[in-house]
Amino acid sequence: MAYPAKLLADDEEVVRHLHPHWLTVFWPIVAFLVLVGLGSFGAALIPEGSNQGVYRLVVVVLAVLLAVAFVVVPLLKWRTTHYVITTHRILYRVGILSRTGRDIGLSRITDVSYTQTLWDRIINSGKITIETAGEGGSTIWSAIPDSDGVQQLLNHMVEEDADRRAQESAGYIGQYYRGETGPVPPQR
Repeated sequence: MAYPAKLLADDEEVVRHLHPHWLTVFWPIVAFLVLVGLGSFGAALIPEGSNQGVYRLVVVVLAVLLAVAFVVVPLLKWRTTHYVITTHRILYRVGILSRTGRDIGLSRITDVSYTQTLWDRIINSGKITIETAGEGGSTIWSAIPDSDGVQQLLNHMVEEDADRRAQESAGYIGQYYRGETGPVPPQR
């Protein structure tokens, strides 16, 4: 699913849109399979009688409630967690009913590092730490697929953004010294 274009500036493009590593939904899927098996087995164990339908309904309702808690909620959390890298900034959005987000301009990023445990290396995942200038402190993205590649991409995007800004300011300075009139350079 593409990131909504309405959240991007006119000259901004999405470079990479990520969700947490797919293994974060492994245990919820296992839980679903276990719940289906246990629910079916539990419903089959109920002896025949006048209350058999009620007891089976209780088993089904219990299985559905457990499925919502241990399957649906984790899957929705995975699906509604967005890590987006654009040509001008990085965006982080998370939340099902209430949302939390953070946008960091590439020009504010001072350092990008990644950490991988042995298991993370095996599954090609990891944690990205983004240090920024200012009061926001560091931002940590967890369970990032291809964390090594994402770290390199972020470093590349930060350098590209610095080059783009330098070229823009050099163009405005050149216009100023040549006496050309033009648009006023944007204040950043």
